[in-house]
Amino acid sequence: MSALGTQTCYRHPDRETGVSCSSCGNPICPDCMTPTPVGMRCPDCSKQRTEVRTARNLTADPTLTFTLIGINIIVFLAEMFGGTGLQAGGSVFSEGALLGAGLSGGEVVGVAEGQWYRIVTGGFLHAGLLHVGFNMYMLYYLGSMMEPAIGKVRFGALYFTSLLGGSLGVMLLSPFDPTVGASGAVFGLIGAAVVAERSQGIGIMQSGLGMLLVINLVITFVVPNISIGGHLGGLVFGAAAGYLLLVWAPRQGSKQMSNVALGIVIGMGVAAAIGCIFAAEYALRNGALL
Repeated sequence: MSALGTQTCYRHPDRETGVSCSSCGNPICPDCMTPTPVGMRCPDCSKQRTEVRTARNLTADPTLTFTLIGINIIVFLAEMFGGTGLQAGGSVFSEGALLGAGLSGGEVVGVAEGQWYRIVTGGFLHAGLLHVGFNMYMLYYLGSMMEPAIGKVRFGALYFTSLLGGSLGVMLLSPFDPTVGASGAVFGLIGAAVVAERSQGIGIMQSGLGMLLVINLVITFVVPNISIGGHLGGLVFGAAAGYLLLVWAPRQGSKQMSNVALGIVIGMGVAAAIGCIFAAEYALRNGALL
């Protein structure tokens, strides 16, 4: 630290900086920064990759990420063996897809009719091989870097809050259209990573996350049959949850406040789930989109 109290790079004492390593906390200058989805890392921590451990990081293996990927793949295989081949359809799809309200066999089905599980199961179904492949690649890419940094519990809270936020977006914008995919949760992870990087003073284009977000948003609005509500809902909830877990809580510097942030994020997920139910029931009663 300089005589004026300004931080200096731990490897270059003559260079002042306002950025610290997101893992060990050492101040680092631009030449020593390695961008990651959860902030800049110093050269020492970036070499260690998943071996880096912190008080909030009990294990460096992204086992929850791998578990989520495994569940998605197993469910997709169940869709395939249900007689749909590599495309969406069959009983697994029809009974598990996110749907506010619809007709099946002359009866009303969906979240509005008490099938609340669809709020979650829709996030584990996919419309085809390309759909599941792209989402699982993105989940692996983001999860393998974010989960070791924040721990399984917080990563799980971030993921499912983003998923439920995406479900809420669907219920608000397209409650009568069957919707599937982990895209809402993945968008949430992107949003959280962008917020974390910005808090470190990192240009999001520098790490590639900015371009990743732009490409995905372009796909959302340009490609037909893409769930705009699901993507935007996941992005908004993920960014908010990411701020609480990755920015606000660490700045408080106490385990108690970290737990408070976790509780708020879980509460956000519960609120999104409840919002899905009310939005679906409203849509059914009014017979039109909100």
